[in-house]
Amino acid sequence: MMGVCLRYVNDRETARDLLQDGFVRVFTSLDSYSGTGSFEGWMRKIFVNSALEYLRRTDILRDAADLDHTAELAGADSSVISRMSAAELMQVVNELPTGFRTVFNLFAIEGYSHKEIGEMLQITESTSRSQYTRAKQLLQRKINTLYE
Repeated sequence: MMGVCLRYVNDRETARDLLQDGFVRVFTSLDSYSGTGSFEGWMRKIFVNSALEYLRRTDILRDAADLDHTAELAGADSSVISRMSAAELMQVVNELPTGFRTVFNLFAIEGYSHKEIGEMLQITESTSRSQYTRAKQLLQRKINTLYE
């Protein structure tokens, strides 16, 4: 679950705090686990929600970088991505601004819909979509720069 926490905050100490808070929530909420679905998935949802609450509480999402002027980029060369290890790819994702990284993680990794993301982050569905699009553009730029 530490990996889940680190996907939402880049600071290891903050991630450790989120990890501890998440486990406290898991143990205090064990009676609410219905037994349907995987236990790991149930736990992951608690940790994601803990991280999102932290981001909302600290207003980090509000201060997220806005790249309105991001130019349309050509897609990253798929051969470049295939040469990257999972760790390298996650490192590039972790370099995204907090707002972009959060929406990217929720949509691309956790599998939430833009409607669900909007509800979780208290933003509109269209804002979630645009943040995801901008995150992909910035990732493409970073990957292309890294492997030029």
